Amino acid sequence: MTYGFILHIYQIVVPFIMRTTMIYYLGVQYLGLNSLFASVLSVLSLAELGVGSAMVFSMYRPIVEDDQKTICALMRLYKIYYRIIGFIIAVIGLAITPFIPRLIHSDLPQGLNIYVLYLLHLTATVLSYWLFAYKNSLLTAHQRDDIINKVTIVVNTGLYIAQFIILVVFRNYYFYIIATLISQVFINILTAFVVDKMYPQYQASGSLPRSEVRKINKRVSDLVTSKVGAIVVNSADTIVISAFLGLTALAVYQNYFYIMNSVINIIGIIMVSCTAGIGNSLIIETSEKNYQDLKKLTFIICWVSGFCAACFLTLYQPFMEIWVGKKLLVSFSTVICFCIYFYVYEINRLLNTFKDAGGIWHEDRFRPLATALGNLIMNLIMVRHWGLYGIILSTVFSTLFIGMPWLVHNLFTTLFEKKQLGDYLFNLLSCTLISVIACIITGIICNRIPGANWATIIKRGFVSCIVPNLLFFVVYRNNPTFKECIRLVDQITGKKLGLEKKLIRK
Repeated sequence: MTYGFILHIYQIVVPFIMRTTMIYYLGVQYLGLNSLFASVLSVLSLAELGVGSAMVFSMYRPIVEDDQKTICALMRLYKIYYRIIGFIIAVIGLAITPFIPRLIHSDLPQGLNIYVLYLLHLTATVLSYWLFAYKNSLLTAHQRDDIINKVTIVVNTGLYIAQFIILVVFRNYYFYIIATLISQVFINILTAFVVDKMYPQYQASGSLPRSEVRKINKRVSDLVTSKVGAIVVNSADTIVISAFLGLTALAVYQNYFYIMNSVINIIGIIMVSCTAGIGNSLIIETSEKNYQDLKKLTFIICWVSGFCAACFLTLYQPFMEIWVGKKLLVSFSTVICFCIYFYVYEINRLLNTFKDAGGIWHEDRFRPLATALGNLIMNLIMVRHWGLYGIILSTVFSTLFIGMPWLVHNLFTTLFEKKQLGDYLFNLLSCTLISVIACIITGIICNRIPGANWATIIKRGFVSCIVPNLLFFVVYRNNPTFKECIRLVDQITGKKLGLEKKLIRK
């Protein structure tokens, strides 16, 4: 988690500088073009079909049992699958090349060959699968994603320096993309080298029994709908905005989403770091103990998400006005939609973390597809009438009213007991209500602090930090779940903070 936080703080600050540099040296349309290519290639990554998640899940038990033979055989199977996946992405990617210009409504910068740029992005994506990607599974299953984070920081530092020089000196978008391609190659090769040094006993060799391969293939097939759903929900918004509203509107949307996604990624470090531990606990611990873990993590995520949503509500507009100017601002109602989207997304991601850790993809196989279909239909309808506002709202509605209720039902019919569902929903709704109240109070106070300057941001930031956290503490200071969360934080930090003594016993 520590190195994950370091990486994501790094990936917020430095790419923010690069994004600003691109706006002022190339133009806002290039940001939209970057986002469009990323979304198209995310759709192509459907070929991965959840193989990575299935393989990591299959490694949990062999690692616990120190079964090196099985782990090596899993790596070999993973290697074969990823070679096939890379080939499929390359073929499909080349096949859709003639249709790429149709995804751009307007604002394409003059002098750019859209086909060459797309093929450069496609090459980087294919190489990410072909160059030793299967070895990353060892680090993830051993809870050593910090190694990947270190390698990424080292390589990306060189990448950002090169790209900054390219933007300022040459102002050449082609060179910018080529630098990205080269960095992807270096990350894969360097990570593979480190894995070989750390785990020399694991080599891609041997074969699994046919029964085990069938189990893995079944997990992969169960993950197909989950993968399709996630890609459609995450990429449809970008593609629809580009096709209906143009690259400038897409760039405006992505500026706001970039800030929000930076916070999402930081919180995601907790989820990624906990997944393997949750998977282990679901195997060896009782259902009641695992349910209590779910309650604790839900409480933590609700508190953190409520606090962050209050900050978005009050700080988004003044910060964006300083950064990109009034011409690239969205309406305040759209900002509210972003805040709701963020909160719903975080709760949904927590539930999905338990689903992935428990490997209940078969029971959950239809839900992601239904959610994605609902989101896509609402996107296409609402974008025509409400623009960006409709795009964000459609994602919120599809997740809140289709995806989450279905996912909660699946969790409490497989991993947990049905009788615990009422208690969980009561706690979730209670925390959500406190989050809403915190946002309203914070917003009312901050409205009395007008302006778009750094002094305004500092004052509003102070209010946004104090009000939500103080409200949560006052309401929950005697709650048993809150006390358990404090003990958990003390355990994680080695009791260096002494929070339990300071906040509870006092």
